[in-house]
Amino acid sequence: MSPAIEARGLTRILPGLVPVTLVEGIDLTVQAGEFIAITGPSGSGKSSLLYLLGLLDKPSSGTVRLQGLATEGLDGDQLADLRLARIGFVFQFHFLLPEFSAAENVAIPMRRLGAMPEKAIRARADELLEGLGLAEHRAKLPEQMSGGQRQRAAIARALANDPALILADEPTGNLDTASAHLVFQTLRGLARDQNRTIIVVTHDTELAATADRRLHLVDGRVVP
Repeated sequence: MSPAIEARGLTRILPGLVPVTLVEGIDLTVQAGEFIAITGPSGSGKSSLLYLLGLLDKPSSGTVRLQGLATEGLDGDQLADLRLARIGFVFQFHFLLPEFSAAENVAIPMRRLGAMPEKAIRARADELLEGLGLAEHRAKLPEQMSGGQRQRAAIARALANDPALILADEPTGNLDTASAHLVFQTLRGLARDQNRTIIVVTHDTELAATADRRLHLVDGRVVP
C-alpha cells in the first residue's frame, strides 16, 4: 500500500535579489493513520512545509506524492480538484462563512465536489456535526458559537468529502487551553479511530508530544 503522503527533496525558495529559503531538502513519508506534529521556532518553515504537502504551493524542487499519485505534473485545476477530493484543511482561524449556519458551512465542500445529491449532503453535514458534539449547534451562525465550537465545525467541514489526509495549521492558536486540548483530542481521534492521516503544525510542545511522531524544523530543515 502506498504511503498517505510522500515528499522527496522538497525545497521552496522565494526568488529575489536575496533569495529566501523557506524549506530545504525535506524527505518525509507518512503512513495512513499516522498523527504527525510539526514544530519549530517562528519562521522555521512549518507552515511553508504544510502548504507544500497540501498542494497549496508549488516546490522550487522536489516532489510530493499523494496516495501514490505524482503531483508535480498537474496543472492548477487538477491540483484544486485533488485538494478538494482528498485533503481537508484546518487553519488557525476557522474561516467559516459568517452568513451561513454551521451545517451550511460543512455542506459547502460537498456541493463544490458535486458527488452527492442535496439530501445526502445535508444528512452528512448533520452526521459530521453530531460526531463532533455539535448537533445542537447545527443551525447557529459562527458568531453564535464559542471559539472551540467554531473550530470543531471547521474540522467537520474539512471532513466533508471524506479525505484521507487532514492538514491543520496552528488549529489551536486562538483557543483557550481547554478548547485547545479538545480540538487536539478530536484530531488525534480521527487518526486513531478512522485511520485518517493527520499532520498538524503547532507551537504547543505539550500537545505535540501526544502525536505519534514529531518533526522539528529549524531554518527550513528537519532536525533531531
